[in-house]
Amino acid sequence: MSFIECAARLAGQAGVAFGWTPELFWNATPAELAALVRAVAGEEVAPPDRDTIAQLMEAFPDG
Repeated sequence: MSFIECAARLAGQAGVAFGWTPELFWNATPAELAALVRAVAGEEVAPPDRDTIAQLMEAFPDG
């Protein structure tokens, strides 16, 4: 199976399982998709630490 075929299949599965639109799928990082899959599978996902939260707050200020 080619990359394009695999990506199309995964995009469709993300749409069904997570309600993602194609735009959301293609803009997501592999890490974001993997975290969502782990959470749905019941694996515990550690919360972000203070440094990560600070970086996110700086990158995405609420204004």
